[in-house]
Amino acid sequence: MVVVASLRLPSLTSLFSASSRSSHRAPAALFRRRHSCRRQPFLAAAKFSAQSAASSPPETTEELAVNQKKSSKTNQDRVITPRSQDFNAWYLDVIANAELADYGPVRGTMVIRPYGYAIWEAIQDYLNVKFKETGHSNMYFPQFIPYSFIEKEASHVEGFSPELAVVTIGGGKELEEKLVVRPTSETIVNHMFTQWIHSYRDLPLLINQWANVTRWEMRTKPFVRTLEFLWQEGHTAHATPEEAEEEAMKMIDVYTKFAYEEAAIPVVVGRKSREETFAGAVRTYTIEAMMGDRKALQAGTSHNLGQNFSRAFDTQFMDENGQRQHIWQTSWAVSTRFVGGIIMTHGDDAGLMLPPKLAPVQVVIVPIWKKDDEKVGVLNAASSVKEVLHSAGVKVKLDDSDTRTPGWKFNFWEMKGVPIRIEIGPRDVASGSVVISRRDVPGKQGKVFGISMEPSTLVGYVKDKLDEIQASLLAKATSFRDRYILVLVSSTEQLCDLPSD
Repeated sequence: MVVVASLRLPSLTSLFSASSRSSHRAPAALFRRRHSCRRQPFLAAAKFSAQSAASSPPETTEELAVNQKKSSKTNQDRVITPRSQDFNAWYLDVIANAELADYGPVRGTMVIRPYGYAIWEAIQDYLNVKFKETGHSNMYFPQFIPYSFIEKEASHVEGFSPELAVVTIGGGKELEEKLVVRPTSETIVNHMFTQWIHSYRDLPLLINQWANVTRWEMRTKPFVRTLEFLWQEGHTAHATPEEAEEEAMKMIDVYTKFAYEEAAIPVVVGRKSREETFAGAVRTYTIEAMMGDRKALQAGTSHNLGQNFSRAFDTQFMDENGQRQHIWQTSWAVSTRFVGGIIMTHGDDAGLMLPPKLAPVQVVIVPIWKKDDEKVGVLNAASSVKEVLHSAGVKVKLDDSDTRTPGWKFNFWEMKGVPIRIEIGPRDVASGSVVISRRDVPGKQGKVFGISMEPSTLVGYVKDKLDEIQASLLAKATSFRDRYILVLVSSTEQLCDLPSD
């Protein structure tokens, strides 16, 4: 048996505020005792198995294509492989059937479909507000970076060179200097910082960009690891190392609160080992999430870059004493990988299960009628309910199509992870009530009859249930995570003393 251990890092004890500390109670780092224990001043973050979910070997593109064909054959019946039977096949089936993404024509790429992109937009909406609340401004840097920039920071080029996409021809002519398609932006950011920062009065400089990046991955998995993906990357410049460290910790805190409060994912906060630290960083902080197959997913990172890039690019400022100093920097990012994390944390054999705060559709209304003379009354009542909920700020969808049966619609919207379903039939219209079903509580246990259509009653009930579902998903994911933390340790020595099997 492989032992899983958790280490609480003292350096992270100030990560949470008093209010968040009680609700985000989680071990600071998790380990799977598999490799030799190196005594270092900092330790690796979560590894729930010998391989993380991000690096586990998914199918090749050819295998993915076969899976896609299989999926398309069964798409009419929306067949999803059971999670317990084949977790990876289940994951791919959910993505295909829930219409989150599809495979692009270039190996390793994906097309994010509207429903999947709407989840990413919900992530963006929350984080954009938090970034601006913490003083950051959005901007944009070019996608093409001179190859010489990448070479300036030795560990950076060493870490990224196997993943680089390089442009050598433009406009039909060979370029004088090769261009790298952005794998990350530390180099080009530093080039610009050198032009913008001259005095301590120019600091701190706090920016963020929403962009795509390209990393030439050999083995890919939709949302988790693809040739091109979407992310935000923050970059900051500071006058002192203390300010840079405070910024790195502040942003990992933003990510942690997002994971808990919006995505309902109980991440583990930790510090990466030296081998796993971002190429060019002094320290990397991470949030790691346990997926449904008990493997770890790196969900977000915050890097203290020290002066590594500012020295490479000679990015200096004049301090208050008239002395030239190199700036201290951070960078931090989350990506569309979070969408994959949401799928793998909350999904079940029926498909997606979305936390209400990130769900593109929070409530779906399914009208039910048998006779033509019932249709108008039912649809009118359903439209009225939709308008009431929409006016109250609920993201609601009325599925009034008459080409599918109500049963088919039930299964379809369950598979798409909509938190609440409202059913309205002729009897409900007559009684002025609706039937409400919860996605997170299957079967009759999750169904409640006779909820009044009266606006204040209905809105209050629906909003309360959405809050309950959000809390329930977090509680369930936390219980699952804690069930597989087998040993708690408080020091490096204790960790190294654990048996290896």
